[in-house]
Amino acid sequence: MKKVAIFGNAGGGKSTLSRQLAEITGLPLYTLDKIKYRSGGVAVSLEEYQQAHQQILEADQWIIDGFGSLDTLWPRLDQADTLVYVDLPIALHFWWVTKRWLTGYFHPPMGWPEGSPLFKSSMSSYQVLWLCHRRLTPKYRDYVQAARETRTVYHLRSAKQVNQFVSAIAQECKTQKL
Repeated sequence: MKKVAIFGNAGGGKSTLSRQLAEITGLPLYTLDKIKYRSGGVAVSLEEYQQAHQQILEADQWIIDGFGSLDTLWPRLDQADTLVYVDLPIALHFWWVTKRWLTGYFHPPMGWPEGSPLFKSSMSSYQVLWLCHRRLTPKYRDYVQAARETRTVYHLRSAKQVNQFVSAIAQECKTQKL
């Protein structure tokens, strides 16, 4: 596990999972929202984002959290040696986006650039949820099924599986250090 892509629909807990995995493994974490957007939620140019993304892919080790853009998604998944696909029930994604929106007024969402517009970003997440569910989810599922032949794949379908995954990786890393 040296190059890990964590992906899935909005509001699935990818950022939390990515932080936990980075802490456990010691791998460097790159959060695409913080690369694609500056403070205040202002997008960088496409060229700047693509260049930063490519530099990350060329590194020896990484955990990449998020979507980024469609043109960088598939190359990232192709270069990862480990795929972690968070594929929770759509209703849970909706609930967690709502929860992040409501709690975000008291504690800014982790993984978001500083000063991101909470309302606008949350509304965008709601729009993305259905589009991703209808268009990308079937492609993600096909991709991870085919990738099992050549890479390590974790297809997490419930919050319980996410927690079990974190525990298993923590135990594996602990055992390797002994």
